[in-house]
Amino acid sequence: MKEDNEGRAGLLYGIGAYGMWGLVPLFWPLLKPAGAVEILAHRMVWSLAVVGIALLALRRWGWIRELVRSPRKLGLITFAATVITVNWGVYIWAVNAGQVVEASLGYFINPLVTIALGVLLLKERLRPPQWVAVGVAATAVLVLSIGYGRPPWISLILAFSFGVYGLVKKKVNIGGLESLAAETAVQFLPALAYLLWLGTQGSATFGTEGAGHAALLAATGIVTAVPLVCFGAAAIRVPLSTLGLLQYLAPVFQFSLGVLYFHEAMPPERWAGFSLVWLALTILTWDALRTARRNRAEAEALARTVVDRALADATAEGTATGPAGPGTAAVPTTSAPPAR
Repeated sequence: MKEDNEGRAGLLYGIGAYGMWGLVPLFWPLLKPAGAVEILAHRMVWSLAVVGIALLALRRWGWIRELVRSPRKLGLITFAATVITVNWGVYIWAVNAGQVVEASLGYFINPLVTIALGVLLLKERLRPPQWVAVGVAATAVLVLSIGYGRPPWISLILAFSFGVYGLVKKKVNIGGLESLAAETAVQFLPALAYLLWLGTQGSATFGTEGAGHAALLAATGIVTAVPLVCFGAAAIRVPLSTLGLLQYLAPVFQFSLGVLYFHEAMPPERWAGFSLVWLALTILTWDALRTARRNRAEAEALARTVVDRALADATAEGTATGPAGPGTAAVPTTSAPPAR
């Protein structure tokens, strides 16, 4: 019963995290007339404030000492902060420039880009269905490039920046809240310096557009941190296969908002390109689920084999060295051990 409750809670946390990420295109336009770079800088500054308060409440500071003592991890955190800065900035600009559909494509193809990076950087070997999915995705990019009259740069930058960010995070291997705190600490001083410079130029919108606008800019920290906390809660409660399926909620919501709410154009060639991407993701998901089931079945079969052999060994040993009958001496066995 407890495990069922934990699973349901994890599912709700996961839906909440990806749902919030999927609906965030509704938030960034509220911050106009602030430009994308100013919004990005506020996001960095206020995210550190929110995460710092959360860490203070949880009293989780021990990781800082370990991080400071590891120049390699500090370098990776700095690189991760740089990559996610590019990702955040391009995404905010894309949404406020009316490119929500193309931005959503970036997160649709992100799993395929992650696979491609694994092959190129980690020398991983792909299964045949994964090769098919990558090939279909490459065809989709070609079709979309023809439809747009250019490569879908926004999608590609978002997909590759987030894919590289994920690889770096795996190397760093610290918790989500702690990682965000470290990354925003790296971002904080440049972001704060930029905001102060905007203020001296008279170009800052914080405090000049009313209290409501200032509150919305400050809320960028909450918008950044809350989905991440929900994601962390989901990650420890549901299987990775479930989390992998939930990740498609965010781009589905973003795509739906782009078409139905922001009324972005979807000519036939764009539908064709997106359909190919969805086909590639279907193949990838089917292969992942099939592989997970097979691995689980093999693990269960191995566990049963180990138990059966242990029982057989115990039975054979008990028979060979068991107590002698009344009035007789125990006879040492000379038989061969059971086959393993």
